[in-house]
This record gives sequence, C-alpha cells and structure tokens, in this order.
Amino acid sequence: MTTLPTNTLVLVVVLIVVAVGVVAWFVVQRQKTVHLKRRFGAEYDRAVDELGGRAKAEAELTKRQQRVASLKITPLTPADAARFSRDWNTLQGRFVDNPKGAVTEADLLVRELMAKRGYPIGDFELRSADISVDYPEIVSTYRAAQAIAVRNARGEADTEELRKAVVHYRTLFDELLGVAPTKASAAPAALVASVPVHS
Repeated sequence: MTTLPTNTLVLVVVLIVVAVGVVAWFVVQRQKTVHLKRRFGAEYDRAVDELGGRAKAEAELTKRQQRVASLKITPLTPADAARFSRDWNTLQGRFVDNPKGAVTEADLLVRELMAKRGYPIGDFELRSADISVDYPEIVSTYRAAQAIAVRNARGEADTEELRKAVVHYRTLFDELLGVAPTKASAAPAALVASVPVHS
C-alpha cells in the first residue's frame, strides 16, 4: 500500500478547501442577486443599465438599503395624515384653474410628506434612491413626475403632461401617507383624470 507524501496530501486538502470556498462565494453572490432583483424589481434592471454592470448596481442598491435602514422612518399621526390629505385635495382642486401651479405644489407637498416621515430631502437623485428602497414599484412614476415638473419649470409641459404629473405624484403621496384613499379623497383624483386637455 502506497501513501501520499504529506506535502501532496496538504496540497490536495488546500485545493479542496479553496474549491469549496469558491463555490460558496458564488452561491452567496447568486443569492444576493436573487434577493436584490426580488426586492427592487425594475429598479434593479435600471441600476444595472445606468451603472454599467451587475456588480456596480448591486453595490449601489445595497448601499441604498443600508442608508435607508439607518433612517428613522415613522408613520404619520392621524392628525398629520388628515392634514396632508386636506392639503392634497385642495391642490388637486386647483388643477383646473392652475395646472402648472398644481404640479409645483404637488412636488412640494410630496417633499414635505417625505420629510415628515423621516426621509432626508436632499437632491432629487438621493430622494428617488431612498424611495426606491421602500417603494421600488412606484419610484419610476416619481421620476416621471419629476421630469414633467422640470419641463413645467421651463414652460415646456402641456396640460396632459401636467395631469400625468399630478397623478404620478398622487401615487407616491398615497403610499407615503400610508392610508388607502377614501371615496372623498378619490373623487378629486377622478376630477383630475377627467379634466379636458388644453395645450
């Protein structure tokens, strides 16, 4: 019976340990990818496209999660929720007479609501990144609303775009508010949706 020299045996053991380590690393990376794709949905694909690769996108999305986890996000009190709902209904009611102003007000009210909940109100990219962690399915509508608001500030948005912006802002507003819209608050949304379009 021949035995392997000790050096050969050690080398074989080291190679097996390295191979197991590499396989474990790939399994962990795969699980991380699956988790992030499931958590962020379309935002994952957007980050991959925008940042030029899966590794960079995953690092950014992980960083977002860590940043938002360190925030103190709190629910609204019933009184605050009622006030924000009233403010939204008021601005939405002004859409017919002043659609440009209503879009500006909607943007400001969403920011105020974000701040009240505990999100930092930095530049838009940071706000949308933070929102993508808790509301990945609607961050694209927030970006669309913001793009229209920027066009509105330059005087380039038509009434139909302004209507869409208010609807998009309302989607995020309702999520941040944390309550289902009542029939009374849903009525103004229907009003905005049915406003005749004039360019």
